[in-house]
Amino acid sequence: MNWDVFITCAVTGSGDTTKKSPHVPVYPQQIAESAIEAAKAGAAIVHIHVRDPETGQGSRKTEYYAEVVERIRAADVDVVVNLTAGMGGDLVLGGDENLLPPNPTGTDLAGATERLDHVRAILPEICTLDCGTMNFASGGDYIMVNTPSVLRTMAKQVQELGVRPELEVFDTGHLVQVKELIRDGLLDDPVMIQLCMGIAYGAPDDPNTFMAMVNNLPNDCVFSGFSISRMQLPFVAMAALAGGNVRVGLEDNLYAGPKQLATNAMLVERAKNILDNMNVRVMSAQAVRDKLKLVKR
Repeated sequence: MNWDVFITCAVTGSGDTTKKSPHVPVYPQQIAESAIEAAKAGAAIVHIHVRDPETGQGSRKTEYYAEVVERIRAADVDVVVNLTAGMGGDLVLGGDENLLPPNPTGTDLAGATERLDHVRAILPEICTLDCGTMNFASGGDYIMVNTPSVLRTMAKQVQELGVRPELEVFDTGHLVQVKELIRDGLLDDPVMIQLCMGIAYGAPDDPNTFMAMVNNLPNDCVFSGFSISRMQLPFVAMAALAGGNVRVGLEDNLYAGPKQLATNAMLVERAKNILDNMNVRVMSAQAVRDKLKLVKR
């Protein structure tokens, strides 16, 4: 059981959700405003993707990240900034019979250094590193590509920048990679891990699988756990009971209830209420910095 829990809000993601809810922020100003509202509702960390303002699709452009972070840092609320570094690992194969060449629609493969351009320019307190290569969507030909060599190079560069990496783990084997990075001195203490459950075709979000993941975590790491869609809010309680921290937000779930579209602030408020009713202390941004040895920028 974790009696001192921090809430991460994953503000927008990069998935095809903008047409499903008007609350999914697209423009940098919208993303920043939604992150600020989430922080005021109780999120200590905001996890940031950016989108192309014209198409709504996920983007890697540094200028979009810079505008979002500048607005958040100028706001009258304290929050830890966590930028994704997962973009640039998207491969869509050409089809069942002709795998190559890849389908240019949806394919975005960049080298390790390029994938960290925005992190290098902005220096957030945290950035995420995705572990493992996997089928990442129901059906289709999309593959999330994160080879061991790319992950190692990214981990080393992030370490040199003084940014805390959050290792996003989607299946049990990904924890093997994390432990190898620790063994080779590429991750500094405290190691920060996010257990990402219920995503096709990664680890399912049943309690047995989740606890198998928890029981295989590296010693002394700081971890969070979440699931998607209707399981997002139940996982607030499950993650805290398992000794972890929690994540909610529109990247992973659009609804607060049946036919009730949520905002990020609403989902954070729901998560905080669950934790409050469990007599769990919800941590502030500064308490998280102290715990994770972060430098406020």
